[in-house]
Amino acid sequence: MTAVKAFVFDVYGTLFDVHSIKEKCNLYFPGKGDAISSTWREKQIEYSFLKELMNDYDTFYNVTRDSLKYAVEEQNEIITKQQQDDLLRSYLTLSLFPEVENVITQVQDMTLAVFSNGSHDMLDPLINNSRIKDKFDHIISVDEVKHYKPTTSAYQHCLDILQVDKKEVLFMSSNGWDISGAKHFGFQTAWINRNRLPVEGLNLLPNVIYKDLNGILEWQD
Repeated sequence: MTAVKAFVFDVYGTLFDVHSIKEKCNLYFPGKGDAISSTWREKQIEYSFLKELMNDYDTFYNVTRDSLKYAVEEQNEIITKQQQDDLLRSYLTLSLFPEVENVITQVQDMTLAVFSNGSHDMLDPLINNSRIKDKFDHIISVDEVKHYKPTTSAYQHCLDILQVDKKEVLFMSSNGWDISGAKHFGFQTAWINRNRLPVEGLNLLPNVIYKDLNGILEWQD
């Protein structure tokens, strides 16, 4: 196994809990927060894939806004502009998963990067509003190349910034599709399987599987 020089973290669902927003959803739509949060995330991913396939790139902020509107309408509710804006602002203060701060602090001797489908108008405030601000060498967004993960173009952009060999990158994500894309590209991969899901049936097995980020500490020299 090639020695790792760079730890690269996906953001949504990996470092930050996207469903920590469900309480705010419940505030506006009582009893429907869980369902709205779940559909919001599903459509956010689906719309980014569709935008890529249709060669119709749009920022992740706009994708997130449109996904929210769909999720609310699916519950037979109407969202006001004020509610929409407030929920989108809440995406800038998502909660870190419990172990994240401690793990990131322990691996400061590595080159650290976040690499996200999030556009910088969402990604930068989220990191800066958290307890892990100033912990990363690179904040990388696919918006810089206008191609969403899991395209090869997106992972290549990340690699171009890191300036290391593919096999010297350990890429971490809680999203099975992202792990599959990164493995196909040539990164070493650690699937943070927070939801205890089966491995994607794409013949692209992750190098390792952990229940949370604590597992990556064994990759330190």
